[in-house]
Order: sequence, then structure tokens, then C-alpha cells
Amino acid sequence: MTEQRDTKLSPADAQPDHSMVNDWKNRIADFWSGTTSRFKLLPVEQAAQTLTKWFSISDAQVAEILETVRAELPTTEALLIGKPQAGKSSIVRGLTGVSAEIIGQGFRPHTQHTERYAYPASDLPLLIFTDTVGLGDVNQNTQVIVEELIGLQQESNRARVLILTVKINDFATDTLRQIATQLRQQYPAIPCLLAVTCLHEVYPPGIENHPTYPPNYTDVNRAFAAIQEAFAGLCDRAVMIDFTLEEDGYTPVFYGLEALRDTLADLLPEAEARAIHQLLDQEVGDKIGNLYRDVGRRYILPFSIMAATLAAVPLPFATMPVLTALQVSMVGLLGKLYGQTLTRSQAGGIVSAIAGGFLAQAIGREIVKFIPGFGSAIAASWAAAYTWSLGEAACVYFGDLMGGKKPDPQKIQSVMQEAFQSAKARFKGIKS
Repeated sequence: MTEQRDTKLSPADAQPDHSMVNDWKNRIADFWSGTTSRFKLLPVEQAAQTLTKWFSISDAQVAEILETVRAELPTTEALLIGKPQAGKSSIVRGLTGVSAEIIGQGFRPHTQHTERYAYPASDLPLLIFTDTVGLGDVNQNTQVIVEELIGLQQESNRARVLILTVKINDFATDTLRQIATQLRQQYPAIPCLLAVTCLHEVYPPGIENHPTYPPNYTDVNRAFAAIQEAFAGLCDRAVMIDFTLEEDGYTPVFYGLEALRDTLADLLPEAEARAIHQLLDQEVGDKIGNLYRDVGRRYILPFSIMAATLAAVPLPFATMPVLTALQVSMVGLLGKLYGQTLTRSQAGGIVSAIAGGFLAQAIGREIVKFIPGFGSAIAASWAAAYTWSLGEAACVYFGDLMGGKKPDPQKIQSVMQEAFQSAKARFKGIKS
């Protein structure tokens, strides 16, 4: 019996994609149809009935949930137009709080001359940054870039804003003005913001830090006025910013961030303006994370039920490899929801890192199965609660990565412990 079960539910057969959900459902059904009447007299049968009742998730339903949420999100697309090193990525960093390394990895090719970065993730974005590639390169056809940017407006009716980025000491802006002129002629309703960057490059000698905002240095004011004049009639507003790296030694790192935020808010519709403000609010950031966890729970629940079904079989250690494979598949799916594509090996590593001391308890639950009439029910309840708490902890882990943070092991363990305690009460009915 053990060999047959291991063959049917081989970990190698599990695929870390959305088809996994239906695949496991079919495998569970096959498992139950092949069990003996002795097994069906156990409380496991009721667990199977609960599985059938609760197992209502499908790829189509998840897609529908995401589509509904997307329709309600006040998403803004910022078209970043400027030369390389003009501070475009720094604006993304300032508005999202994501590290420069993650932003660099997050931009994806969109058209031949544009690339995109969606925050917090492509499935549920609040901000979409579209960057121009090769602007200022003498070998690039400026007209082609303009045509691609114009075509982007036709993809959806989300709110948009043009952000022209110019270094404060760069006055060779003919190409940028040409692009801005054609875009404003084509789409006069899209607001345009002129962001003048890298202010510290024209600070007076001996100035080693930012002054109180806004800066009031002669060279800065003169250069800012000249750039504003060059783009007169093209931009609705202009703002000075200087977003540096921590190692540069300037404080604050995001100098002028509040001015950028407030100016963008003035140019956008009310809902989108509110979202821009809230992105810099930690409490609201937590709510965004909770939104992803709510969607993630639609994945976690059926995996928890399946884990209970498997763990209830009264054969010590026979189900551990299958249970582990099930949980690895769940973590792989959750990672995909958060924009992290994982191999099975990587997902398994994350499971091991998150689980911590729970592994010892897992072995203990397997040993309990040697006690007739007692171990199976407890193992089923424990496996469901453990799988649920593992999924909750994985959401926190991936949420930190999505936000550009280093996952906090203590916070993750705390979430897992709390989720496990509440899940034990939730899954009590699965054993009786």
C-alpha cells in the first residue's frame, strides 16, 4: 500500500505552476478511490468530504479575483523620459522604497525602446513606471521612440503622468524637448512634470550636505530657472529633487521627496493622488500587503485540507515526503503570486528556512501515529494547521521581498506561530 501511494503522489510529479491545483485535486481523488474499506472507516473519510466541500479554488477563480481587484486599484503609469543617469530609477526608488538592485532586476522589456517596472507587483500594480531606453543615443531614431510612447496610451485608460528628468547641469535637451512636444500635442490631457535632479552637483564648494528644502543657492536657482524656461509651455509643474544613495553621504537620501509626492498628487485624479500619498504611509503599506495575503489564502486553504487528508493515513512517516512536496508546491505558487518565480529546489529551501522548529514537531506527530485510534486524527489536524501557518509565513517572506526589504526571520516565525495557533482551532472539525 505504501509503495502504491508513493507512486501515485510522487514529489517529482508535482509541477510548480497554476495547473498544480487541479493536478493535486485529481491525485487526491485517485488516492481515495484506491483506498481499502478499512481506511474509509477512519475519520479520514470525513476529512475527504470536507476536502470536496472546501476545494473550490481554480485558476479561473484566482484570475477573476485578481481582475476584480485590478479594476478597483487606482493605478498610475508614470512615463519616465530622460537621458541615462538623469535620475529616473532614483524616482522609482523614492516613491516605492525598493532598493536600487531590485528595481534594476524588476524592469522588464515592453517595446523595443521602453521597459516597465510594476509596483508592488505586475498582477496588482499601484504604480507602473515606463522608462525610455536609449534616449540621447545618437544612433537611436527619436521618432520611433515617440511613436512607441504614443502607442502606450492606447493600451488602457489608467491614469498617466509624464515625468521629464533633467540633470541640473545638463542643458543639451533638444531631443528631450522634441519628444515632449510631440507627446503633449498628441495627448494634451496627460499632465507633465519636469523633475530637475542631481542638485548637489552645482552646490557651492565646501557644502557637504543638503540645506533645508528648497535649496537657495545662486547656481542652483539660476540653473533651475534656465531649464524651466527651456521647457516653458510643455510642463505643467516643475520640481527640484536630489535622490542619492546612502553611501553618497547626503541627508536626507531622498531630498525633495515630499515636494515630488505633493506635485504628483496635484497633477493626478483624486484616487490616484491619494494612492501616491499612501505609498509613503507604513500603515497603508501594510494594508497593501494584507491584500496579497488575502488572495494568497485562496491558495493556502485547499493545500491545508489536502495536507490533513494525507497526514490522516495511519502509517508513520509514509506520508512525510508527499506532505513536504505538497507544501513545496504551495510555496512555489505563493511565490509566483508575489512575482517570484522559483524552482522546486528554491521553494524547498524557503520551506526549510521558514519552518524552523516546526520540523521537530512534525516528526513527533508522525511518531504519535503508532498509538492506535489516537495519532491519525491529531496528525491530520496538525498537518492542516502547519500547512496553513507555513503559507501565511511564506506570504510575509515574499511580501518583504516584494517591498525591497530583507525578510525578518523573527517576524516570520512570530507570524507562523500565531497563525498555527489560530489554525489549530479552525481545523479541529477535520478530525471528527
